[in-house]
Amino acid sequence: MTANTLATVKGSSIISALNHASVQTVVALPDIVTCAGLLWPLSKDPNIRLIPVCKEDEGISICAGLSYCNQRSVLLIQHTGFLDSLNAIRAIAVEYQLPIVMLVGLQGMEPDGRDPSESDHLGIRIIQPICEAMRLTTYLIINDASAQMLSSEIEKAYEFSQPVVFLITQHLSAD
Repeated sequence: MTANTLATVKGSSIISALNHASVQTVVALPDIVTCAGLLWPLSKDPNIRLIPVCKEDEGISICAGLSYCNQRSVLLIQHTGFLDSLNAIRAIAVEYQLPIVMLVGLQGMEPDGRDPSESDHLGIRIIQPICEAMRLTTYLIINDASAQMLSSEIEKAYEFSQPVVFLITQHLSAD
């Protein structure tokens, strides 16, 4: 994708996909990539309960507990929090094969449409290789069309009890 073909992602598209996948709870630590376009609108959605956390690894544990109660949840965090939570992700999501669904905002991702693996920022560049090494299914959310597949992939995560990571490559628009 080049700068000339950049698309935006609407938070409402993601919220619609979460509702379509019967997500009942979003566990979140606010981040600059998703706050205005997704987190604040989510806080007003009557179908989704928002649980704020202080540390991302707490969110992994909460999502795991909810999965044992047949409650669908999503963890909304920034990539730095993902990196901070690798041990919890490894132990809880990967080794116990739980449907931990993570929406990860890539703070500092260049707005020119490049792939995260080509970012000038090391923290962003290493996310996909880490996910690959951990055998985490990973998708890029780069536009509204890619946001539409969230629902079916969340369904698969819960059907097969597998974690999944959605990398949000740009700031989300409220609409």
